[in-house]
Amino acid sequence: MRATRDRSLPRQRQPELEHDHARPTSLGYEASADTGLVRCLAHGFPTPLARWHFHDEYELHLITATSGKAFIGDWIGPFQPGHLVLCGPRLPHNWVSLDLPEGGVAERDLVIQFRHEPIAHAAEMIPELAEVMPLLERARHGIEFFGLSERAHAHWLSVKHARGMQRFAAFCDFLADLARCTDYRLLSNVQMQGEDDDTGLEQINAIVDRITGDVAKPLSASDLAAELGMSESRFSRFFRRATGNTFTDFVNRVRVNRACQLLMETDRQVTHICYEVGFNNVANFNRRFLEIKGMTPTEFRRQADRRFSHGT
Repeated sequence: MRATRDRSLPRQRQPELEHDHARPTSLGYEASADTGLVRCLAHGFPTPLARWHFHDEYELHLITATSGKAFIGDWIGPFQPGHLVLCGPRLPHNWVSLDLPEGGVAERDLVIQFRHEPIAHAAEMIPELAEVMPLLERARHGIEFFGLSERAHAHWLSVKHARGMQRFAAFCDFLADLARCTDYRLLSNVQMQGEDDDTGLEQINAIVDRITGDVAKPLSASDLAAELGMSESRFSRFFRRATGNTFTDFVNRVRVNRACQLLMETDRQVTHICYEVGFNNVANFNRRFLEIKGMTPTEFRRQADRRFSHGT
């Protein structure tokens, strides 16, 4: 029988922030003396490590056993062995196995964690490291890579078994493969692509800030084009080149992703959320949500509740 929740108590929907003191070697973490920039981790399932959480490091995950549902930001999708994802700093995530054999599995995740600041600072002085900065920018949305699972496994072993400069060299070799991979998809939220000219980038950023700052406020491409002194067709080309989306698709994606946040973090009714994020009727909201997320808002909320599973 399913226990009923006391509705007088607030539901905890926020991801847990993971700190260094919660990373003991007994759970599979390397001893601090063995790590520098790069930390390796291997763990099975179930484990206390598998929970809806986030942290300040990038985290590269390779799944080696079981299949189930992955929760990365506001993205929900399937995983199976070979699933390779890079999560950016403070992007919530969890992988929940749904086909677990009795007794669990000893190894499910091969993980590498690293921080942004040392790489960003080094890239300012070492031109070769600048190659990975676009990759790290994309990682704030979560990146799923395809066709790299065998190489990723070999890379992880090379990093794990090396120390000092050799570990850093093996890690850079791994990052280089990821940076050059063109067969990937972004998982959470919308993706901005840089403009070559600074003025164009400033204009796009200002528009995006207005869209994301008040998702319910109506904005039309024709009004924005007039503000920039452009024809509507020129504005449409300009916006699509900068964001990878048409203006309407971008607005819908921002609104749907705000709806995802409200569905995950509040108990508000779907109809209330629909209007709160700027849609003018529930049918259109449901249709756009289904197009973008591959499920209805109600199903998204139901599946999202699984993200808290520890697999225990």
